[in-house]
Amino acid sequence: MHYIYCPKCGSKLIDKIAGDDGFVPYCEQCTQYWFDSFFSCIIVLVANQYNEIALLRQLYMSDKYTSFVSGYISPGENAEETAVREIKEELGIDVEKIEYSGSFWFDSKDILMHGFIGFASKCNFKLSSEVNSAEWIPALKAPETMFPDRPGNAMYPIYRKYLKMVGLSE
Repeated sequence: MHYIYCPKCGSKLIDKIAGDDGFVPYCEQCTQYWFDSFFSCIIVLVANQYNEIALLRQLYMSDKYTSFVSGYISPGENAEETAVREIKEELGIDVEKIEYSGSFWFDSKDILMHGFIGFASKCNFKLSSEVNSAEWIPALKAPETMFPDRPGNAMYPIYRKYLKMVGLSE
């Protein structure tokens, strides 16, 4: 989000040099810079001991494609805590470990996505109301229903990293 008015006092901001950052919106009343901000979220590929991954269908996102667990980071949480919380909320399962797999910029929504691979024992899901369905899918079959591989889709770099990690690709 690019600030035009001060979120504290409502004054119109001016552009002012902020060191190496160049011109940044600045409030003369509050004497404060307002750097551009954006949302942060997590996206997690959850895998089990049989090299199956959890794919979720959420109709508010698509009735055609499936996705990984994802969610926004709440104030006071770090990305790892959010990943564990979202897996528990959306799938009703506990992960045994999570590994960071990188960060990804989702341009169409101005979101920084923190990617993870989570490992859990195979079990039944207890879905939240925001997940219409979920199932364990053999990892190599997952792309048949995942959102298409295109720029901005963080699922595929995480998926490829998982395949390499478990020896299903080079």
